[in-house]
Amino acid sequence: MSKLPRGMSTGKKINPKSLARVIKMLFKAYPVLVPVTCACIIISSVVSAIPSLFLEKVISVIEKFGKNPGVDTWNTAKEQIIPLIILLASLYVMSIIFMTLYSQFLAVITQGFLSKLRTKMFAKMQTLPIKYFDQNKHGDIMSRYTNDIDTLRQLISQAIPSMLQAGTIVISVMCIMLTLSFWMTIVVLCGVVAMVLVSKKIGGGSAKYFIRQQKSVGKTEGYIQEMMNGQKVVKVFSHEPQTKAEFDKVNDELYNDGFKAHAYANCLGPIIMNIGNILYVLCAVAGGVLFVTETTNIGFRAIFTATFVPITVSVIVPFLSMTKQFTGNLNQLSQQINAIAMALAGAERIFELMDSEPEDDNGYVTLVNAREENGELVETSERTGIWAWKHPHNDGTLTLTRLTGDVVMTEVDFSYVEGKQVLNGVSVYAKPGQKVAFVGATGAGKTTITNLINRFYDIEDGKIRYDGININKIKKSDLRRSLGIVLQETNLFTGSVMDNIRYGRLDATDEECISAAKLAGADDFITRLPDGYDTMLSNNGANLSQGQRQLISIARAAVADPPVMILDEATSSIDTRTEAIVQRGMDKLMEGRTVFVIAHRLSTVMNSDVIMVLDKGRIIERGSHKELIAEKGTYYQLYTGAFELE
Repeated sequence: MSKLPRGMSTGKKINPKSLARVIKMLFKAYPVLVPVTCACIIISSVVSAIPSLFLEKVISVIEKFGKNPGVDTWNTAKEQIIPLIILLASLYVMSIIFMTLYSQFLAVITQGFLSKLRTKMFAKMQTLPIKYFDQNKHGDIMSRYTNDIDTLRQLISQAIPSMLQAGTIVISVMCIMLTLSFWMTIVVLCGVVAMVLVSKKIGGGSAKYFIRQQKSVGKTEGYIQEMMNGQKVVKVFSHEPQTKAEFDKVNDELYNDGFKAHAYANCLGPIIMNIGNILYVLCAVAGGVLFVTETTNIGFRAIFTATFVPITVSVIVPFLSMTKQFTGNLNQLSQQINAIAMALAGAERIFELMDSEPEDDNGYVTLVNAREENGELVETSERTGIWAWKHPHNDGTLTLTRLTGDVVMTEVDFSYVEGKQVLNGVSVYAKPGQKVAFVGATGAGKTTITNLINRFYDIEDGKIRYDGININKIKKSDLRRSLGIVLQETNLFTGSVMDNIRYGRLDATDEECISAAKLAGADDFITRLPDGYDTMLSNNGANLSQGQRQLISIARAAVADPPVMILDEATSSIDTRTEAIVQRGMDKLMEGRTVFVIAHRLSTVMNSDVIMVLDKGRIIERGSHKELIAEKGTYYQLYTGAFELE
């Protein structure tokens, strides 16, 4: 048997608060429709419990008239029986109407609630910090939108209505039983105690494993998604056997957890059903003994009417029918433990995402369009090409500071994991319009610096100032809007080429998108595509080469027209000839902007104003290309090939 995944407790139980939270959310989403649906279910269920009472009435009428042999029993009794039958038929018609209504209402509630829940989940996901996605497999997150959401669908559309229906019938039948006979009811309650004990024992075991099963489903989907993304690497290194072996381990965990969960759940129904059969026999025996011994029958009706007579067949026969109905609905209640356990396991995973701490943002400085009037900046709603920081002060005044791209990092320390320092006392000075390059081995901290400027992560110590403003005071959305970034890994979305370029600025015109593509050197290959800029892309632009995807990514940054650009290995996936074309476009793109460049190819950073060489989270050299060559230090050795970056 496979070992349990790390952190997965075998003893963890379902949290009942999750069910209460789901129900509360249901009532909040549909404050009128949910109560109306519940009322329809209850009315329909009460009606289905009444036939036993009618049966008792009919038998008692027949018994009464049957004691007179010379009397035509049917002709005498029909005047009382026919109205009862008509009333019962009317109730059944009413039950059908209410059943039809609540089934339609449930469809609206279920799909509407799940739609709203997915919307809330996705909206919450947009507020989560980057580290959340670094720490959780993407496939596992996706599983919450599919498998875990589907368990709630079963809960809302099946389990809760079935529990409400069966519970109403059980309570209704119990009330009728107590009305007819205490003695027979006591026999039934003894069987109920046995059913409850069995349900608690077996149901608790299944709930424990259903929690593990939902986690295993997420883990399995995460592994599959990871392997799909890395399929080329798997095949290049002929790693298929090892990949299948790893999948077998993950799949075995899912099998074991699912097997135990359903083994517990599936044996519960037959056990409860057979306890019900035994209880039926016991009730028949008890009724026979009470009838033969002419035991005085006691029930609420007897007490209220002060009529104490020996128990009769008119009580025993419907009681046996009610016993079957009672135990059958108890069995139905027990069967819902399966769906409830799965749903609450899924709900806990959904709520875990929804309750995750959102990205902290205490910034109050915003980015606005501005224009100059009499030598001063004035905020405007029009796009003027001039951006300014709108800085409110405690005294109620506002200051507009022109965005120039002056970025200063002073003695910054940072670590992704506590105790493992990534940056140590890093200071960077980027004046407006300067091109600052970072060079160093993988893991030296180059990309981390740009992540801190974007505030994907917050520094532990030191200061980062943007145009003289501490970036902690700037709203993150506005900060990132002022920064254009081209990553080494391209991400293209399903849509046309034009849509992907426009992603950089959604209000950009077609002409502006085409100009950005020309600037990046992408226009040439785009116009040769089957539908040009209207060519549809899917699966991260799988129908394009890596270099073409990168060119579109650069064009996307260009159309945003930000004052500060971050190029993280932006040309690493482009061949030398294409790089020369792109470099010319990027030189135009970088004019008048502050630019941070991360590159392994030293040819792309030679014309930088400042080159900083990093080693193990520290800046060991800084200066222009000529200055660093003259120093004959690490950069000189890299440039002359004395040793490699790695």
